[in-house]
Amino acid sequence: MKKHIITGVRYLTEFTFVLQMERNGLPFQTGQFVILRRPGTIEQREYSVYSGEQDDFLEVMVREVNDGKVSPRLKKMLPGDELEVDGPFGFFRFQPTMFPTQKFLFVATGTGISPFHSFVKTYPELDYKLVHGVRFGEEAYEHIHFGNEKVTLCTTGDNTGNFNGRVTDYLFTQKLDSDTQCFLCGNSEMIHEAFDILTGKGIPVQNIYTEVYF
Repeated sequence: MKKHIITGVRYLTEFTFVLQMERNGLPFQTGQFVILRRPGTIEQREYSVYSGEQDDFLEVMVREVNDGKVSPRLKKMLPGDELEVDGPFGFFRFQPTMFPTQKFLFVATGTGISPFHSFVKTYPELDYKLVHGVRFGEEAYEHIHFGNEKVTLCTTGDNTGNFNGRVTDYLFTQKLDSDTQCFLCGNSEMIHEAFDILTGKGIPVQNIYTEVYF
């Protein structure tokens, strides 16, 4: 593991924040994750890279888990502190030219939006739609980076989103072209339901890519 100095912290909600740190030349492909650990501890956790491939810094989005062994400690970190970083790892890598069609659907719950932020930061000209499911509208994590016309926010705890209900409820109402390349990132229940909905709408299995967060 290499040590990286934290250069900034952005608090998005009471529980969710973005850690920015020196990149130190770390190579990664958008969609991959890194393992973070505080020096002198053994607890570590995987986080998708939030920043883009061209950025000269490394960012991850973290949601504090009350009884977690890593996230509450990360929340206390300040610019100048050091983190140990290992990686990158993972097979959720994204390179648009790998696909026969350039039409993309990204479906995320909660902080599962993180790799898609990296996708779009790396490839700003992408033809995509993002469906993001959260409880409350305040959890629309930095949607400004995507553009309003490309994002559908689904909220289950209030009516501040574009759609009141789960992302799977929204997907069920949509007409999708069968050549759409679909990427799912979030909790396993959402991924299983969305997979069934998408295949039921004629999306081939080979056009669906998944990353389970929890």
